Amino acid sequence: MHAATFFDGEGWRDGLLVQEGQRMLLLNERPAPGTPRLDGVIVGGFTDHHVHLQLVDHALLHSSTLGRVIDLGANPTVIAGLAADAESAPLHNSGDRGGQPPESTESGADDGGSPELWSPGSSGRAGRAGSPGRAGDSHAVVVEFAGAFLTPVGGYPSDRDWAPAGSFREIANAEMAHAAVTEMADAGASCIKAASNATAGPVFDDALFRAIVSAAAARSLAVVAHAEGAGEAQRAARLGAARLAHAPFTERLDDDAIAQQAASVAWVSTLAIHEADSEERTVAVGNVRRFHQAGGTVLYGTDMGNGPTPVGLNPAELAVLREAGVTGTDLLRALAPQNPLDPAALLLRLPGTDADPTLARPLTSADPKA
Repeated sequence: MHAATFFDGEGWRDGLLVQEGQRMLLLNERPAPGTPRLDGVIVGGFTDHHVHLQLVDHALLHSSTLGRVIDLGANPTVIAGLAADAESAPLHNSGDRGGQPPESTESGADDGGSPELWSPGSSGRAGRAGSPGRAGDSHAVVVEFAGAFLTPVGGYPSDRDWAPAGSFREIANAEMAHAAVTEMADAGASCIKAASNATAGPVFDDALFRAIVSAAAARSLAVVAHAEGAGEAQRAARLGAARLAHAPFTERLDDDAIAQQAASVAWVSTLAIHEADSEERTVAVGNVRRFHQAGGTVLYGTDMGNGPTPVGLNPAELAVLREAGVTGTDLLRALAPQNPLDPAALLLRLPGTDADPTLARPLTSADPKA
């Protein structure tokens, strides 16, 4: 057994690392004086709060440092099946790989079969992306999902070629909203995705958006809004959305709007989807910087599948978050690591408490011996 410093979701604590067969477990016990200490620190597997698994080679997640992902727009039947399969994969630290890190995750286009994806300021095409992986590097991944986009008749993304069959529901009235929320909840959704994209078609009126929020609340589900267009981020927050799927990028929010949102909603970052030096990225980074300074909750999310994004931790997203002032422990909180005391969690090893999350590597039974 070894003493180990670990991140509990808010700060750093000491625990006891023990080996159970070929698995490593972290115990919430204070190490006795003189207990050998593991170099570096331990965190749980990271979370990407905005992915689209039907648009990527999702199998590559199992060799990444992500332990949890939240899918925000998919055919509910398909994504429920993917979620069940992902959580049944073997734990990463169930085998001994001799302390060797997995291969890096890099993006790359496929053979041309990927459809066009929405990307602010860009008309590029998507490619399936990720690393080739390595035998024996597999770990279970928790997949939470919203199911289908709920959108007005003719609203985003109903006219997009990239939207898989069954990945959206066009809602015309409160009865249809209730039925769609019930369908997603019964499929196992952990949240509801509502589209409010005024730049790409109609948006819900206030009453119908509130009806979606009310139906979701009745099933103890929060609403995540894709808010795009002038005033849409502010409106979605005012009408009861608990989370914005993208940090607002259409316009600079004034100080009152920033303060109101910091007190009521969380923002999923997705900053790297905007082209470098574009107006959308400049606006989004400035909004996130002020939102973070106001005490708002910023969550790491990449819109995985929007272009040739890595199927794993995205260094580009981390870099833009740092540019927006989300650094150090705040950046780690944005990554929402799994609870490392949970025996089912992916355990990662970092070289130090101020280390770059991209340096994290899955912990194996060889690590305490190194």
